[in-house]
Amino acid sequence: MARRILPTLLLTLSGLFGLLPAAGAAPAAPGIAAPADDPYPTADDLAAAKAEETARAADGAAIEVRLTAAQTELDRAGREAEQAVEAYNGAQARLTRARAEAARTGAEAAVAAAARVAAAERAAELAAETYRQGASAQLSALDALLGAEGPRAISAQAAAIGMVGARTRDILDTATATAAEAARTAEAAGAAEAEAVRAADAVRQAKERAEARLAAQQTQVTEITARREQLLAALATARNTTLELERQRREALEAAAARQAEEDARAAAAAAAARPSNDSADSFAESPWSAGGAEAAIAFARSKIGLPYIWGGEGPAGYDCSGLTMMAWRRAGKSLTHFAADQYAESTPVSYAQLRPGDLVFWTDTGRARDIHHVALYIGDDQMIEAPRPGMAIKQASLWIMGRPDFYGRP
Repeated sequence: MARRILPTLLLTLSGLFGLLPAAGAAPAAPGIAAPADDPYPTADDLAAAKAEETARAADGAAIEVRLTAAQTELDRAGREAEQAVEAYNGAQARLTRARAEAARTGAEAAVAAAARVAAAERAAELAAETYRQGASAQLSALDALLGAEGPRAISAQAAAIGMVGARTRDILDTATATAAEAARTAEAAGAAEAEAVRAADAVRQAKERAEARLAAQQTQVTEITARREQLLAALATARNTTLELERQRREALEAAAARQAEEDARAAAAAAAARPSNDSADSFAESPWSAGGAEAAIAFARSKIGLPYIWGGEGPAGYDCSGLTMMAWRRAGKSLTHFAADQYAESTPVSYAQLRPGDLVFWTDTGRARDIHHVALYIGDDQMIEAPRPGMAIKQASLWIMGRPDFYGRP
């Protein structure tokens, strides 16, 4: 029995040993079939692997650049949409002022017209009296003077001459001046009405542009979001990772870049505030500050966090940037126009160093106050409450999220 088992065992062991590599031989790389005569990668294999790695890195870098461009384009689309909304708000504010001016000058024109009629009636009475007497009122008085008897009568008649002459001149002068004033007032009323018509047309055009810009922005958001997902998927392929990992990595990179940009803006503001007053555009006289008013404005704005940005919104369902600050300060008893540039003009300019809770902060792309396109409410500690832009909700954010503000104002 033992003799029959031994040959079989030896054959089995010899077969197993034959499957093992020779002593000192390196195992083949996973996924690569090693040549029978050379188990190591060749120089060509190494060069090809390195070239593939370089190509993947280049693809990844190119995709990163395109992702950054897409985010920049998205930010620009949102900013342009908000600028269009504020342009509409500005046109609407001008229309409101033009209509008020037209109403005021129209009322003045009506008063002037009534005064002109009254002056014309007095002049007509003078003409009728002259016709009845057959001579001027002054000559009639002179005849009475010449026919008077005694010094006392002469004195009375002389006074009568003066009174009649003064009355005549007054009637004629009033009639002339009133007619001229009525003409000027009517002309001003006509000009104001024409300006109101032009302002209404400007509002219509601004509304059309804003609607077109908002529609284009929504289309861009959809397209850029889809493009971003495609780029992230391509990046995951190039780096042999997953879409979710690349999305998280990209969001982390963008958050880090945003923090750095905010820090740069904060440093720039601090540097400007530290410059000598005669070398700084930020030197302003201190303006009175109302703690109670600021608290009321901030409480109102804070209660609206989470509501949507609504074009032209003044509540209660939502607000745009200047609508939010206008209604916040209305709660505090201060009247502001629903237009960011006007709100700065209606406020007292202050510097960053003078900034207090409740003050307004403004941004413009040109550096000119008349081109202000965004406003937010400062709440202290370099924080603000804002209605950011179409498609975003009202939120509390860093004062520096849009870069250094261009202007600061105290309502």
